[in-house]
Amino acid sequence: MPYHITEYIETPNPNALKCLLSASPAGPAGMRSYTRSRPDPAPGEGDPLGLALMAIPELESVLIHDGWITVVKAGSAGWPGVKRSVVAALAAIPSGAGSGPA
Repeated sequence: MPYHITEYIETPNPNALKCLLSASPAGPAGMRSYTRSRPDPAPGEGDPLGLALMAIPELESVLIHDGWITVVKAGSAGWPGVKRSVVAALAAIPSGAGSGPA
């Protein structure tokens, strides 16, 4: 069963959006963060959810947590298109497959 966004929550950062999910994507790997703006490690093959989200070119960073994700978009990107891309990426990942490496 794919992940579904149950609620969007605005944050103080106008370029960040918290997305509550239908299932927890954290799994045994726990919280993890990926970003394009710093030399953080990229998602590995064992993290299909991280790979799918970071493949969205408009996203600058992703925080994956227990029951939710926060996505940060580039300032020039519009939320409607980013939301569509995030929804599509989440729908393509079976629940539990986004839990990352153990």
